[in-house]
Amino acid sequence: MENQIKQKINREFNGSHEKLPIKIVQFGGGNFMRGFTDYVIDQLNKKAGFNSGIVNVQPTQGGSVHKLEEQDNLYTLFTRGIKKGEIIDEKQIISAIQKSINPYTNYDEFLALAKEEELEFIFSNTTETGIAYDETEDQYSGPHKNFPAKVTVLLYERFKHFKGAPEKGLRLIPCELIEDNAFVLKDIIIQYAGLWNLEEEFVQWIEQCNYFHNTLVDRIVPGYPKDDAESYEEQLDYEDRMMVVSEVFLLFVIQDTKNLKERIPFDQINEQILVVDDIQPYRLRKVRILNGGHTLMLAPALLSGKETVKESVENPFIGQFLKDSIFNEVNPTLGLDENELKEFAGEVFDRFRNPFIKHYLASIALYFVSKFKVRILPSLQGYVEINQKLPVNLTFSLASLIRFYQGNFKGRALPLNDEEAIISRFKEIWITNDYEKVAELALAETSFWDTDLTLVEGLKDAVAKALWEIDHHDVETAYHNFVQSYS
Repeated sequence: MENQIKQKINREFNGSHEKLPIKIVQFGGGNFMRGFTDYVIDQLNKKAGFNSGIVNVQPTQGGSVHKLEEQDNLYTLFTRGIKKGEIIDEKQIISAIQKSINPYTNYDEFLALAKEEELEFIFSNTTETGIAYDETEDQYSGPHKNFPAKVTVLLYERFKHFKGAPEKGLRLIPCELIEDNAFVLKDIIIQYAGLWNLEEEFVQWIEQCNYFHNTLVDRIVPGYPKDDAESYEEQLDYEDRMMVVSEVFLLFVIQDTKNLKERIPFDQINEQILVVDDIQPYRLRKVRILNGGHTLMLAPALLSGKETVKESVENPFIGQFLKDSIFNEVNPTLGLDENELKEFAGEVFDRFRNPFIKHYLASIALYFVSKFKVRILPSLQGYVEINQKLPVNLTFSLASLIRFYQGNFKGRALPLNDEEAIISRFKEIWITNDYEKVAELALAETSFWDTDLTLVEGLKDAVAKALWEIDHHDVETAYHNFVQSYS
């Protein structure tokens, strides 16, 4: 297809002539939503007869919904990665979006969405800062910049049009990465109702007839492949300026309210979508295994001269270190189903080995101490509480972190990227060459850990031993010597 002028993707060219009823309003049409939520709805439409169209509402003034409109709201999703050890490389056209609206230029069209008879759901992803209250949005008249303000207006217009009919309430399913995202959104909506002096009956309708579902979402969606666009374009016989690339893995955990399973047939598509009473165990699993996996291998990998996650996991030493850490020391502290944990951990390793995503260790090193405190320290402390002994791998990881903050290793500068106070404090700690003193000062620093880790029996001596081994051997030899001394 060299030098061939391709036609821009459109519904006539693609044969996607179906007009789906508008059941979903979506705030945020960026990479994540198109590679995650829109993909899920598209699968439900094509495989489970969900028959639901999406209206995509531009959340910010600088958005680009017009680009989707120019190609009839169609785009190509490339799904690439590893699943159960096999490489997956697929593409498909997503056709669930029926219309895209810019409320800053077509506000009446946005307001008209409130009158859609079959509207039932609101999905959103407006980044972590999107679900916030802005007291300067003190007028009901719009358009509003603030996302919860837009939702409040849409709900109030619906309340008025349908005269408060209970069955016309909506289900709100935000995908922003904050805890209790739906409950936070609900509270802000009620705040705006008060700020704008909307009637109490509207607030009661929000409370009683609309349902707010907290979520946990997980999928890496790099988006438009700008660095390698030509190789993707060669796979298409049409022009697509809104194509998106995502990994294979998908996790969507939704807190159930008022029988959500009866409204959306998630169980009829082959994706990891869980509708549960409590999402916290799944949040814990993600933080301790996925995020924790990155963090616990980081310092040993960097000290070993590795640069990427994939390179680290495929290294025999680091890969086995990570596997032993997660399966033997992290999972047993979580109090969750053992088989589910093993399956999730296996998926995590597939994601770490994804040949299509280059994840640099230096980027993970940002705010390393804070990440270790949240992601690894609870597993270390939980292991000690359960077993009355130290977890050798997590202890070695902690010692490696302390050694990392010296700033260089065997003539190589290390990518320190943290708060200046933390970097400066480690410089003071490393003035001495006494490993026992370094271990004591680092572990006792409550500004790092929110607790005095010298109170953990045997931890100071173990860290001092690991530090000595790391400085006198290569990291792999240091680790094996350390483990042998505690076996």
